[in-house]
Formats: sequence, structure tokens, C-alpha cells
Amino acid sequence: MNHSFHSADRGTHLKIVVVALVAGIAVAAFGISARTGADYSQTAQVVKAGKPVVVTSSSISTVR
Repeated sequence: MNHSFHSADRGTHLKIVVVALVAGIAVAAFGISARTGADYSQTAQVVKAGKPVVVTSSSISTVR
């Protein structure tokens, strides 16, 4: 067994690449499956501005 990445042979490097590729595909598949289960059928709602608020120098606010 090689304990150093630099002294590893070609087979060890190939195993590392294969494991990383399988893990990446698994994460991508999980992300895609989690996203497609969401409900995106929301409709847009219009938010209108309310009446303006005037704040004076005192601690009391006046709504007009």
C-alpha cells in the first residue's frame, strides 16, 4: 500500500480518479432529484405601495 500520493503507481491514481468521478456523479444526481421534486407553480403577486409615513424629530410618527 502506498501512503504517499507522490509515490503511488498508475493503478492507485486511477482508483482515486474513479472514486472521485463516482462521488461527483452521485452528488449531481442527488441535487437534480432534490430540485425536480419542488413545486414551482407559484404565481406572481403585485405589491402596491401604501400611504407615505412622515417621521418628525420627536419619537412620535405621524401617518398621513
